[in-house]
Amino acid sequence: MTVRTAQAEWKGTLKEGQGKMKLGSGAYEGSYSFSSRFEEAPGTNPEELIGAAHAGCFTMFLSALLTDAGYPPKQLQTTAKVHLKAGPVIAAIDLSTEGDVPGIQEAEFLKLAESAKKDCPVSKALAAVEIKLTAKLIA
Repeated sequence: MTVRTAQAEWKGTLKEGQGKMKLGSGAYEGSYSFSSRFEEAPGTNPEELIGAAHAGCFTMFLSALLTDAGYPPKQLQTTAKVHLKAGPVIAAIDLSTEGDVPGIQEAEFLKLAESAKKDCPVSKALAAVEIKLTAKLIA
């Protein structure tokens, strides 16, 4: 079994404090604060990192499904928008993907994209959150 690690540190009170989050691989480290999470201040936030993880997982999973179906993709690009509402609660995640996939019909692409949305490991981990998908073929 693969185990991945990430760390977070927070100093101070909720509103005046600040922290850092970093990946165990060392590939990313960033600061976060109340303002970067709930307002528009510089820095990252947990929801942005969840969005990156979800977009990455979904896109890799879709690539695998397409390849297994005989349609190896030239390129896939996915954006995840994580909606944080008062509470705070992650209310929804909107996945939007575009694929350059030679030979596939749109209906088959949409079917496989829906499967990836449902079955990628991050989607499964986030099952309590409404996940919406928009998918389209390009050139």
